[in-house]
Amino acid sequence: MEGKVLVLFPVESERKGRRLMAQQDNNIEKRFDRIEEKIDKLSEAMVSLARTEEKILSIEESNKNHYNRMNRFSEKLDRIEKKVDDNERTVNVIARVFWILLTTSSAALVAAYFNFIGL
Repeated sequence: MEGKVLVLFPVESERKGRRLMAQQDNNIEKRFDRIEEKIDKLSEAMVSLARTEEKILSIEESNKNHYNRMNRFSEKLDRIEKKVDDNERTVNVIARVFWILLTTSSAALVAAYFNFIGL
């Protein structure tokens, strides 16, 4: 064994290289896992945004329907108000005619009474 030199460097360096590659592979896997988690979170956020957008569109449609319905009620209320004003005028005319007739009838009765008793 005097003339022979045993070199362990290639085997040892190969082991270190394998360990280094295993560490790099492990680090790469961890990075991919983190990237995958972030992509999953982004996709969840996109789904949540889509749901929120659908809810907002639904609420806007509902508000539009309520606005249109309120406009129809307002128009109906305006028509009813006009009819009430017309009816008020009619009732006022009828009330005046009633009071005129009552007053003239009362005056006629009083005049007939006084004519009857001879004054």
